[in-house]
Amino acid sequence: MKNILLLATGGTIASVPSEEGLTPKLTAEQLTGYITIENQPYRLDSQILMNIDSTNMQPEHWREIAEAIYQNYDNYDGFVVTHGTDTMAYTAAALSYMLQHGNKPIVLTGSQVPIGFEKTDAKKNIRDALRFACENIGGVFVVFDGRVILGTRAVKMRTKSYDAFESINHPYVAYIHKDRIDYQCELETTHEQLQFDPSLCPDVFLLKLHPGTKPEIFDYIRHLYRGVIIESFGSGGVPFQGRNLLPKIKELIDDGMAVVITTQCLEEGEDLTLYEVGRKVAQNTVILSGDMNTEAIVPKLMWALGKTTNLLDIKAIMETPIANDITPKQEESWDA
Repeated sequence: MKNILLLATGGTIASVPSEEGLTPKLTAEQLTGYITIENQPYRLDSQILMNIDSTNMQPEHWREIAEAIYQNYDNYDGFVVTHGTDTMAYTAAALSYMLQHGNKPIVLTGSQVPIGFEKTDAKKNIRDALRFACENIGGVFVVFDGRVILGTRAVKMRTKSYDAFESINHPYVAYIHKDRIDYQCELETTHEQLQFDPSLCPDVFLLKLHPGTKPEIFDYIRHLYRGVIIESFGSGGVPFQGRNLLPKIKELIDDGMAVVITTQCLEEGEDLTLYEVGRKVAQNTVILSGDMNTEAIVPKLMWALGKTTNLLDIKAIMETPIANDITPKQEESWDA
């Protein structure tokens, strides 16, 4: 019999109708009261940490969730965090960096429809999450619509459909069919002690480039943030003709700001070595993101900035795979 702790944070799954629209109101006990499982293989405790729409989730809330798991880690075999879907992927990635090398499952789930509604995906998602939390596996995962996704690889793709999340640039960990779990990939097991490192610096800006982006935008960023993530085009290209962004990016780095280059394309990641528009920006000692998704890059940069101010150290942290967030690059060659 496994001991599982459910931590409630709000979200659609805990929402009820109000005059101003759906709003999180249900307690952790009310949530679990909707779940009945015959011959359940666990003993369940629950507590509420916060009751907010995940749109209002902040980095300080990530730390609160991580601390609650850490403080209870020795008393339970697995953890389920109920969470709103809109920022669930960011939270899952943040927990993956703050809670490393664990040998117990930390599972995030939620729903597209409140648990109190007649037609809802909430009950199935909680049942699946509780079932996976009983597995002998370590790490942070998103369980949604019968699929298990690594915490650093989940992206919300749909606003209404039950299959809201996809695993980007990594296979699904498993599919859940009631009591049966079909694993799709093998994850390394660890016998190390849980490493708890909640250091975060939230001073990170995300900039999505578009044709016509003005270089002067970086003058405003440099006074408010310590790091900027640039979602560039294609394989990582940054404009250097017309509105040339490269001099301003160099100024940011010279001033000690961490600059990460990623791509607006969801799949396959950046490769700054491929085109001139990529190689020119790479000359500025920018941080490469590989095939990490933005939902992982944002909390990882906050976590790195919380640990050090040295740009070379930050670059090393960001470019080192953690919790399978980056696929090691393989050499490719094109015939001209």
